[in-house]
Amino acid sequence: MATLLIWTDDGTTLTIIDSHQVEDGDQATIDELFEDAAERDGADSGCAFDVDRHSDAVQRTYEEYARPFGLALVDAVEGHTPTTY
Repeated sequence: MATLLIWTDDGTTLTIIDSHQVEDGDQATIDELFEDAAERDGADSGCAFDVDRHSDAVQRTYEEYARPFGLALVDAVEGHTPTTY
């Protein structure tokens, strides 16, 4: 299983708006979930991480997509705060 996180990015803050468990490599499901979030909430991007826990996926999102661009990260799904360094 993988954890799919979907987020918005306003140039200052990356906000995680959806989280789903998906089968590894199930691109059709990933695409459908992202398209639904884009239509419903204006999602900008997403990524499926090969981790089982939401908090681990949030940490990876911070390290790979927020921190390198100087963005704050808000987890609007479970409220997890990533470890910063």
